[in-house]
Amino acid sequence: MPSFQYRARGQRGDAIEGVIEAGSTDLAATRLIEGGLTPIDIQPLEERVGMRTDLADLFPPEVKLVDLIQFSRQMHSLLKAGVPILSALHGLTRNTRNRTLAKTLGGVIESLEAGRDLSSALSLYPKVFSVFYISLVRVGETSGQLEQVFRQLATYLEREKKTRDQIKSAMRYPLFVIAAILVAVVVINVFVVPAFAAIFEKFGANLPLPTRILVGMSDVTVNHWQLLLVGVVALVMGLRFYLNSETGRYKWHKLQLRLPGVGSVLYQATLARFSRLFALVQRSGIPIVTGLSVVGRALDNDFVEERVLAMRDGIERGEALSHTAASSGIFDPLVLQMIQVGEESGATDELLQEIADYYDDEVDYAIGKLSASIEPTLTIALAGLVFLLATGIFLPMWDLYKVALH
Repeated sequence: MPSFQYRARGQRGDAIEGVIEAGSTDLAATRLIEGGLTPIDIQPLEERVGMRTDLADLFPPEVKLVDLIQFSRQMHSLLKAGVPILSALHGLTRNTRNRTLAKTLGGVIESLEAGRDLSSALSLYPKVFSVFYISLVRVGETSGQLEQVFRQLATYLEREKKTRDQIKSAMRYPLFVIAAILVAVVVINVFVVPAFAAIFEKFGANLPLPTRILVGMSDVTVNHWQLLLVGVVALVMGLRFYLNSETGRYKWHKLQLRLPGVGSVLYQATLARFSRLFALVQRSGIPIVTGLSVVGRALDNDFVEERVLAMRDGIERGEALSHTAASSGIFDPLVLQMIQVGEESGATDELLQEIADYYDDEVDYAIGKLSASIEPTLTIALAGLVFLLATGIFLPMWDLYKVALH
C-alpha cells in the first residue's frame, strides 16, 4: 500500500507530521479527517523510505497474544464509547507498535471500505485471527453486542496467555538441564574420552564393558560426525513432515494427552479451554451445533476436535448433549455431571464456566507440581551419566596402575 507524508493541524491547532498508508491522496485525507485532524499537505513518501519499509517487511514481527488482548480491549472501550468501527480501527492502526498488526488492520480497513463486514474482513487474515475469534465477532455483529464480544475475547485471551506462560515457566528449568546434559555428553565424547582412550591403548589395559561403550560412542562421534549430522537433520525433517501430515498430527495430539506428567496438565487445560469456549458461545447465542464446530477447531488438538465434532453429529441426530458428551470418551465424570445438570436446568453456560474455573485452578496446581515432579527424573539422568563416567573412565585407572606396577 502506498505511504504518504502528511502535515496537519490537531483539534487545538497544534502542528502534526507523520506517515499514513492509504490507496490515494484523497483516501489519506479522509482518514486524517476521520481521526480528528485537519490535513494541510499530503505528499507521496520518497521511494527510499519505501525501500527501507520493504527491507523491514522481510522480517515482520509476529502478532502475539498480548497484541490481540490489547486490540480486543481497545476495541471494546472504543465501541462502548460510541466510536464508529472505521474510526476506531484508524486510531488503532496509527498507535499500534506491532508492524504486522498495523498492516493487518490497514487491510481490514480497506475491506470495510469496500463493503465487507468486520468478521469477513478479519477472515482474510487467518494467521492473525483464529476461526474462533472471527466466529465470535460475527455473532457480535449479528446480535448487536460487538463491544461485549470484544470484552469476552480479551478476557479469554488473557487466561490463555496466563496458562501458556505458566507451562513455559515450568518447563524452562527442565529444558535447561537437558540442554546442559547434551552439551556435557558432546564434550565428553569429543575431548575427554579420546584422551583417556589413547592412554588405555598405550598401556594395553583390558577395558571393561562400560569403557568400551564410551570409546565406541566417542569413535563414532569423532570419526563419523558428518553421518551423525546428516542423520539428525534427516530425522528432524522427517519428523516435522510426519507431524505436519494429517495422520501424524492426529497421533501426536493424541499422544500429548497421555504423556507422563505433562499429559495430565494438557488434558486439564484442554477441558478448561473447552468449557470456557463452549460457555462463551452459549452466552453469545450461537446454536449448539455451530458452537461445537467453532469450539472444536479452536482447541488446537486434532484428537479432541474429532471427538467434539462427533458430539456435533450426535446433536444433529437428535441426541442429548450429555449423551453425546459421554459417548465422546474425553470428559471426566465431573464435566459430564455438570453438563447433565446444566441441560436439565437450562443453565449450561453458567455451569460450564464453573467447570472452566475449577480446571483453571487444577491446571495452576498441576503446573506448580510439574517442575517438582520432573526434577527426580533429571536427577536420575544426571546420576546415570555420572555413574557411566565413573565406571567407564575411573575404574580402568586401577587396571592401569596394576599394569604400570608390572
